Amino acid sequence: MTERHIVSSRVSDREVFEYAVLRVVPRVERGECINAGVLVYCRAKAYVGARTHLDEARLLALDPEANVAGVRAALSAVENVCAGGASAGQAARDDAGRRFRWLIAPRSTVVQPGPVHTGLTTDPAAETERLLDLLVR
Repeated sequence: MTERHIVSSRVSDREVFEYAVLRVVPRVERGECINAGVLVYCRAKAYVGARTHLDEARLLALDPEANVAGVRAALSAVENVCAGGASAGQAARDDAGRRFRWLIAPRSTVVQPGPVHTGLTTDPAAETERLLDLLVR
């Protein structure tokens, strides 16, 4: 087996995934933001997941009057929609792709999705954790 075949066999077990960073924009009119989570979607694995981490000190540095409890509630709601089940509300009936597309839709609220990026992975759940560590923490 040549090196070319070895490389291609390693790539073939990885699946395409999409991800977006969740940003907190405490004062929309100023446009300043901090990263507070990631959304990951892998169609091949029917996976949609979110992990969040709010650095309260950074948030309050941008806006000392920020509603920290409200931001935490919004981030928790995103995680619940990804998890599905009763905590996802009406979104629980949607498949993983529809939930991801709904969550990445542009909005002008305090918690906003960033642009969507792509990659390859063998484990979307592990990728979610890796991206949280790389882009948020």
